[in-house]
Amino acid sequence: MKGNVTFASSFAPVLAVLGAIIAMTVGTSYGKELFPAIGAEGTATVRVAYSAIILLAIWRPWRSQLTANDFKAIALYGATLGLMNLMFYLSLVTLPIGIAIAIEFTGPLSVAVYSSRKLIDFVWIGLAVVGLLLLLPLTADAEAINPIGVGFAVASAILWALYIIFGKRVGHLHAGVSTSWGMLFATMVVVPVGIFRAGAELVGPTVLLPGFILALASSAIPYTLEMFALKRLPKNTFGILLSMEPAVGALAGLIILHEQLSLIQWIAIGCIVAASIGSSLGAKSSSADPFN
Repeated sequence: MKGNVTFASSFAPVLAVLGAIIAMTVGTSYGKELFPAIGAEGTATVRVAYSAIILLAIWRPWRSQLTANDFKAIALYGATLGLMNLMFYLSLVTLPIGIAIAIEFTGPLSVAVYSSRKLIDFVWIGLAVVGLLLLLPLTADAEAINPIGVGFAVASAILWALYIIFGKRVGHLHAGVSTSWGMLFATMVVVPVGIFRAGAELVGPTVLLPGFILALASSAIPYTLEMFALKRLPKNTFGILLSMEPAVGALAGLIILHEQLSLIQWIAIGCIVAASIGSSLGAKSSSADPFN
């Protein structure tokens, strides 16, 4: 009996990460269906704003005393989070979800490799570069992929790397406090863009319920599950599991949105996933972990 309890308790964090990945990718696929009504900018606004409301209600961060420097750090962290979401949703206008996530994933991969500095990491860098070269429209006979969408995805990757760096500066705070306040600052950045794009349609009756479901699935549930898992898994194990997100995203796009990828594109996603797994395996617990 004790063995079964131990097995269940050790397996629960793994299931939590898998659940977070599935919720995030399914929620993102679901959110893409809001594009015709409110555009990518409006969808990013709904996701961030509703997520802020949910997280603030759950964590009630105003009960914690923060310094002025804490708020400055959270503001930078949150603004980066908001811009990252905006760039990612703009990339989804012209890119399949799996490809957009794969390109975006090079942000945390770069931070992981930079922080480790082992010789083997050059292998993972090379593998990630191969994946990107297979995805990017650099030659005339390359697979059809929109360069504007790629640009937005690359911008999102850079912002994800910055989000990790700025997130380290609020690492001394409770995760619920920093995430909920950060999401509020993200809202301040994204909402003006969403209002400019969609106006009153953001609070229309056809958007309110889908927007709440989007925020719940793509933010509130994944963040909660990830925080649960991070406290119970080694960080490199967490990183390895999270590395499956591009592949799961591609599957979600295929099943929900019927987004077909070519064999080359699947291989490219596989290269980036493999590079992420390799960098996570080689990460030292003392190094700056991109998945913190």
